[in-house]
Amino acid sequence: MTLSIGMRGEATTTVVHENTAAAVGAGGVEVFGTPMMIALMENAAWRAVAAVLDEEQVTVGTHVNVSHLAATPLGQTVRATAELITIDGRRLTFHVEAFDERQKIGEGQHERFIVDLQRFLQRTTS
Repeated sequence: MTLSIGMRGEATTTVVHENTAAAVGAGGVEVFGTPMMIALMENAAWRAVAAVLDEEQVTVGTHVNVSHLAATPLGQTVRATAELITIDGRRLTFHVEAFDERQKIGEGQHERFIVDLQRFLQRTTS
């Protein structure tokens, strides 16, 4: 496994009813929902490091501190980016941002931990 500061990941989606605030019960408005923006940012962070982890390892999200800066209407594409900014043992910290077709819509930090998948799954069933 070779992690390095500056590793980047990206994820995209299109705003449809299913990922709006109205659909997820987060405000009743037909715009891209904050929970969905956070999920997209997490996906970008996961993608930044997934290819260099050992086969039995995954990362899991443990902390999110983001601001949702602007509303994005139905039909627009949203792109989230993540840059690895801190490596502290198994704890990884990312700077995350999200953009729609017009502007930056979110930014903040996201923390993930590297875990052994089998041990992690065993804890969920005990």
